Amino acid sequence: MSLSILQKGIDMGMSQEEVLVKQIWDIYDSISMLASLKPSMEVNKLFSQLVFTCIPPNPIDVAKMCSDAQDMRAKLIRLCGEAEGLLESHFSALLASHGNPIEHLALFPYYDNYVKLGLLEYNLLSEHLGGRSPARVAFLGSGPLPLTSIVLAKHHLPSSLFHNYDIDPAANAMALRLVLPDPDLSGRMFFHTGDVMELTHPLRDYDVVFLAALVGLDAEAKARVVEHLARHMAPGAVLMLRSAHGARAFLYPVVDPGSLRGFEVLSVFHPTDEVINSVVVARRSLSCGHPPAGIELGHGPVVLPCKCSDLPAFNPLGHSGMMEELTLEEQAS
Repeated sequence: MSLSILQKGIDMGMSQEEVLVKQIWDIYDSISMLASLKPSMEVNKLFSQLVFTCIPPNPIDVAKMCSDAQDMRAKLIRLCGEAEGLLESHFSALLASHGNPIEHLALFPYYDNYVKLGLLEYNLLSEHLGGRSPARVAFLGSGPLPLTSIVLAKHHLPSSLFHNYDIDPAANAMALRLVLPDPDLSGRMFFHTGDVMELTHPLRDYDVVFLAALVGLDAEAKARVVEHLARHMAPGAVLMLRSAHGARAFLYPVVDPGSLRGFEVLSVFHPTDEVINSVVVARRSLSCGHPPAGIELGHGPVVLPCKCSDLPAFNPLGHSGMMEELTLEEQAS
């Protein structure tokens, strides 16, 4: 938000939060009138404007907005999700036109953000797995351009197997074309078509499960997905969720750490730089009689710190962000 717009709104007696909501509402009105959300100069301009408006830290709590603003935000998140899917499909097709698509990933305009987010998530995961690499990783909602899996597999987890799930067979076909020419990734990345809510027994095979931000577009849908994962993931396995904080919650759904029943929340990290998504790290609760540590994952015993452990607050990206370590009392409240 520009200082001039903010000052003008304040001069009119509006709070900083009211100015922000008005500005986002204006952008939403423009986006909702677009004939198509496929990549174009107008679409790119409006969504860039939206992102730049939402990035600066803002104390707004979207859960406390009026019902009309809540309705606008829900519709805006759906529009963002549709536009993101079309953008990824466009660039997946473009990348597939190259002999080895993996060598040209930087053509995607937000690739650097995925690199930074991948580093953030890897460092958080590594901290809670005691530095050990998981043998099998699942990514739910991988889409036509599975950059998170690719970045993690290429740069951080060179021995892990990645199983990518998406409900859209066309998206999986596009994603597969990207990795087939790469001799390493083609042997470690697999793609499955199906609804996450119908995925049961295979979930027990994964040491780590990533849940895409746009799987479950509202609190109720997200809660149903998490409840399903809690029933079917292996005890001790780690769940990586993407959330949003402050004004960034106009772009992506918010995951309430206190709502993750069946999981122990290990940490929450809110970036304050150009990385949009917050990251929530949780562990599938242990069954009765299981030891609290030393859970057997893919590479031998891995000590998983409990949610009330004395982990130091650290900056996984080496720059701006806020880390929360949740205690038992905070989760119970």
